[in-house]
Amino acid sequence: MTWRAQTAGYRHLVSAGHELAAQAAFDVLEAGGNAVDAGVAGGITLGVVQSDLVNVAGVAPIMMRLAESGRTIAIDGVGTWPAALDPALFQTAHGGHVPRGILRTVVPAAPKAWIRALRDFGTMDFGDVAAAAIGHARDGFPMYPLMAGLIAEHVEDYREWPQNAAIFLPDGSPPAIGDRFVQRDLAASLQYMADEERAARRQGRPAGLQAAEDAFYRGDLAAAILRFHAENGGLLRAEDLESYALEVAEPPAIDWVDGRLSVCGTWSQGPALGQVMTLLGRFDWQGVAHNSVEHLHRVIECVKIAFADREAHLGDPRFVDVPVDRLLSADYAERRLAACFYAGRAHPDCPMPEDRSRPRAAVGEGTPDPGDTSYIAVVDRWGNAFSATPSDVTYSAPIMPGTGLCPSSRGSASWADPTHPSGVWPGKRPRLTPNPAIWVAPDGRAMPFGTPGADVQVQAMAQVLLNLHVFAMAPQDAVEAPRVASYSFPGTFEPHEIHPGQVNVEARIDAGTRDALAALGHRVVTWPDKIHTAGAVCAVVPGPGGLLMAMADPRRNTGAFAR
Repeated sequence: MTWRAQTAGYRHLVSAGHELAAQAAFDVLEAGGNAVDAGVAGGITLGVVQSDLVNVAGVAPIMMRLAESGRTIAIDGVGTWPAALDPALFQTAHGGHVPRGILRTVVPAAPKAWIRALRDFGTMDFGDVAAAAIGHARDGFPMYPLMAGLIAEHVEDYREWPQNAAIFLPDGSPPAIGDRFVQRDLAASLQYMADEERAARRQGRPAGLQAAEDAFYRGDLAAAILRFHAENGGLLRAEDLESYALEVAEPPAIDWVDGRLSVCGTWSQGPALGQVMTLLGRFDWQGVAHNSVEHLHRVIECVKIAFADREAHLGDPRFVDVPVDRLLSADYAERRLAACFYAGRAHPDCPMPEDRSRPRAAVGEGTPDPGDTSYIAVVDRWGNAFSATPSDVTYSAPIMPGTGLCPSSRGSASWADPTHPSGVWPGKRPRLTPNPAIWVAPDGRAMPFGTPGADVQVQAMAQVLLNLHVFAMAPQDAVEAPRVASYSFPGTFEPHEIHPGQVNVEARIDAGTRDALAALGHRVVTWPDKIHTAGAVCAVVPGPGGLLMAMADPRRNTGAFAR
């Protein structure tokens, strides 16, 4: 018995991290837009209705499957460190850490990523797809438990900057569940972009979209961002905004159960998902029971292996030589399993990478901050698929006064040590945790899927893929099934702590299995059921006879619509 009924249809489907974002995307599909138009509409809306976890001026990695050509395309949607950054700054002046606040700002990427997707692969104008987001920001939406709880958890963080507190702590305290939550400055910023587009639209759709982009990167919004940085010791300059360029490319991919799984590039942790699935694909699963100790031990240990390689190798390929083909190969998986996997015991921490470069991190206590992020998946009536994971919080860096925008604080994912693969450097991209993915079935139909959850993202996505394709579970069952998550590797975000042997296990996994995992050497921590830190996987899944099914994870305020 699932918590949510299966959502299914034949024409077009949406699944997203908030029901209002799913509704915005679905309305665009109903109005004749394609998957890209709808995905951008929903993605921008996520930056309004989940503005604690998703920032309109943050990151927005996007993956698309184009039905007509059969191509899969990824837009990185992550900005670079400012050119003015001294690579030694955080080691010499901040104790080897990237500090909270304005200094962790990288170039905002999401506005350019949304507009680039619209320009190259969509059909509609920015103002049309941003209309729902503008309305929810201007008129407000009902505060819901997850957002209310997260704001309350970060009250002191929001109070650090008066402009953040003015929005997220109205009347000096966190909003209550059911309160109308209004973001007028954010609405005005998005409306300004739409107005600039409208003024230039007579010269054609491309000119209008360029005007919307210029409004952010060269116009009044850029001026507000740059003025605040100049007055408060920030590093962003006009040339950073004006010269920022997206990467648009075919993503890495692996074969998976007669289909093809595309993952984001090495500027993200996407290749770790490919590596986990390659490792898991080397096992014989015949006779292995779902969520048995054998099943979960395999998942946990393969995650440790892949994440050890993540820390040793993954980073911006413009600055780091990443052997991505080797990491995703079956031969490499065989070698890593032979060297690091033990059926009868857990590896005590993070296995040594093959090149002998051990990940460096301090040991932490408790469970790391779950991070940020949301997700949206769309499939349209032509078979196009859209998969995006927009992100960036508003409680760890200042909002630009009068704009409602918090330029990307994704620098928190970089290491202060510039020699680390994901270390800081001028012009370099931090390594993203957000990693939207697409699996293409043998019949050519696409399954876009993804989740929030920081370092849990890859783990939740991998378990859902196993549930669907190895254990043959119905889609909604696959996403609702209880999960585990390892923390036995350096965390992506400051302070990058490692939690050797720690495995969090949702309480629906029976006590006997948890005890058996502990007997293998795993340090088991029991999560409550349906906890948001276990991820919130959304997807559109191909079904029999042309049916499509949208699965929406009840661990967060997800929503799905179908026709």
